[in-house]
Amino acid sequence: MDQPLYHVRDETQDADGPTTITLRTPRGHTVALRVFEAETPRAVVIIAGAMGVSQRAYERFARFLCEHGLTAITFDYFGIGASLTGRLRDCNVQVTDWATEDCEAAVQFALARYPGTPLTWLGHSVGGQILGMIPSANRLDQAVTIACGSGYWRWNATPTRRRVLALWYGIAPVTLAALGYFPGNRLGIVGDLPGGVMRQWRRWCLHPDYAVGAEGKAMADQFDRLRVPITALTFTDDEMMSRKGIQAMHAFYPNAPVRMVAIRPSDIGEDKVGHLGWSRERYRDSIWAGQLLPLLDPTTEPVRASAPAP
Repeated sequence: MDQPLYHVRDETQDADGPTTITLRTPRGHTVALRVFEAETPRAVVIIAGAMGVSQRAYERFARFLCEHGLTAITFDYFGIGASLTGRLRDCNVQVTDWATEDCEAAVQFALARYPGTPLTWLGHSVGGQILGMIPSANRLDQAVTIACGSGYWRWNATPTRRRVLALWYGIAPVTLAALGYFPGNRLGIVGDLPGGVMRQWRRWCLHPDYAVGAEGKAMADQFDRLRVPITALTFTDDEMMSRKGIQAMHAFYPNAPVRMVAIRPSDIGEDKVGHLGWSRERYRDSIWAGQLLPLLDPTTEPVRASAPAP
């Protein structure tokens, strides 16, 4: 490439340990990362968050990985959290831009900073959905998706499917027209999102083949090219993702080996986990140590795959 994939605009050591690094991409995206650096990392894990969720939600999990000898990198997509510059209504970005600019910058940063160290993409929800859109995804050693399925509305889990059409045909169009962005925090739905992100996501969620169908053959070809092993970690009480949607999402990767690990909360001594719960510290022993660490640490035995997800 003639243009650099990113440049480091700022790097500061936080008082509480991690390093905050601000990247600038060729299209002008600000991408704020936090690096939780192990002294001699056995592996590096990039944590890509769910739609509208700030990287701060994954901080305790990142610190846990660091304590166990893995370097963790969290980041905010452009327009979210620390990567928002200016007014949200003026943030011109789509979900595909998050993949090709922000996620690509994070991958390239990790490859350059930790050459030769095993690199894992841990994608929560949309962070797993856009894996196939990242140009350098095949340079990863593996990917782990968490609570990740197609967002096609008919394949949402029942609690979400009952109300999602009101969002796509009423709430989203009205608020976008009035404000220029989606005020999810005020509405208690997802989170604040740039207008372009919400419009593209809406279009995906109304298509039976989600992003791959809505964006056409070029997108399908990108997913076809992925060869990285994927482990899909799912929870049977996920209120957003159904078994059919999870299977459909991972079927978009016909040339990547995929294994499913479906977790019933009762099997790990929990009452519930849901779509967002796994990153909370209350799951430190049951999910973080019992399920995720064996997947992410190359020196441990991986957890066994179960039947396909719920």
